[in-house]
Amino acid sequence: MSKDSLEPPCSKNQPKTNKNGVPEFKQKVTKLDVKIDNQVRYEFGGPVGVTAMMLGFPCLMYYFWVCLEFHQGRIIYPSDLSQWKSWVVREIWEKIKMGAYPSKWATQMYMGYVLFSFVLAYTMPGPVVEGLPIPSLNGKRLKYLCNGLSSWYLTLAISFVCHVTGVFRLSALIDHFGELMTVAIIWGFTMSTLVYVVSVATNKTHRMSGNFFYDYFMGACLNPRIGKVDLKMWAEIRLPWPVLFYLSLSCLLKQYETYGRVTAPAFFMVLAHFLYVNACQKGEECIPTSWDIFYEKDGFMLIFWNMAGVPFTYCYSSIYLMKYQLTTGQAITHSWAFTIAIFTLLLVGYYIFDTGNSQKNRFRMEQNGSFITRNAFPQLPWGHIKNPSFIRTKHGNLLLTSGWWGIARKPHYTADLMMAVSWGLITGFSSFLPYFYFCFFLFVLVHRVSRDMERCANKYGQDWVEYCRRVPYIFIPYVF
Repeated sequence: MSKDSLEPPCSKNQPKTNKNGVPEFKQKVTKLDVKIDNQVRYEFGGPVGVTAMMLGFPCLMYYFWVCLEFHQGRIIYPSDLSQWKSWVVREIWEKIKMGAYPSKWATQMYMGYVLFSFVLAYTMPGPVVEGLPIPSLNGKRLKYLCNGLSSWYLTLAISFVCHVTGVFRLSALIDHFGELMTVAIIWGFTMSTLVYVVSVATNKTHRMSGNFFYDYFMGACLNPRIGKVDLKMWAEIRLPWPVLFYLSLSCLLKQYETYGRVTAPAFFMVLAHFLYVNACQKGEECIPTSWDIFYEKDGFMLIFWNMAGVPFTYCYSSIYLMKYQLTTGQAITHSWAFTIAIFTLLLVGYYIFDTGNSQKNRFRMEQNGSFITRNAFPQLPWGHIKNPSFIRTKHGNLLLTSGWWGIARKPHYTADLMMAVSWGLITGFSSFLPYFYFCFFLFVLVHRVSRDMERCANKYGQDWVEYCRRVPYIFIPYVF
């Protein structure tokens, strides 16, 4: 297939091309779109697998918390397997009751932030962006108020004032980690149930399998909303990453208040989590075209993991650094060469992550006619491709083959994993728990890639074969 056939010149029958060389068209929903969007396929092991995950996730979180809180991150297990029941009661359950009871303070703090973030999502200024056409809504494009950036800056300002004036010391958060985690777990189940029940009661269900446990896990509704706030985007952006950042910041402040100094690894984790949450907020207008918003339903899988899983498991590196120093009296430090190498890995990964997501989603927005220019900090070079190359599919979509997307099919996943492994490496090699995020995320992304490849092959047919020929590598060029 020639390049000319992939990118035909504009004519009266071709979409209007903008000044950047990208065709602008209002994509229409086809019968194939509707068919793919309505397909129900059991994933994650079906009803048995998802039920095991819904029970297993909270148990795993408590187990890891006990390992961090009481055993310096060491993986614990009973010495006598025949006594495992008494061991679970003694080593796990009793410690959960002692240190992870959902106290009034923790409930007020966590639920107060949930309410606060929702109010900001409803009231703060920001651009309104159209999403992709929804097959189940006959091609309707939902509007998204993208005020994450103004909400984020206001949250930072308020928390700074509260901390320095003593109204609320951010260092106190980490002292109540177990209690906060329990409240988050309870809220994750509560919100999942509320969204499911309301969706079923109002007959706003989509792509239902008929099995309660599977549908509860995957979700019943595609786009639940309260007024102008899209609950799925709110839960994915406004809750998990800011909470994660503040937990890491609390660890750093605790270190400073206790020892009068801040170590490079503690600063590294705050920087890493700040970059991630800031990237989500400054590029929020790109999210309405993402897979989670366009295709995934709003069920336990997304709600629980955003409300509890992300903030209270991705922070293990920060907590491990703090607990190790509090227990041993010695901070984890590394040679300058090792430290510089890990900072470099983080920043290179972040650059690819930020610019890769920006390239893809701005390309989509240009096609969608919803592209806007924002000057949110930082705007990195090569975040917007000029005159990109692409494959025009028979379906009507364009497949980007420029920038990072001409090098690999999932460069943003590679960048995500680079950052994830750096979060573990900065802690050294004495505990597995700082590497949990990397291992878990690797599994999640590989599974998501398999889902995405299957869906794209069904949707684009021979055009997808040509795309895979043009961009043969998924994660790392010439490797995989």
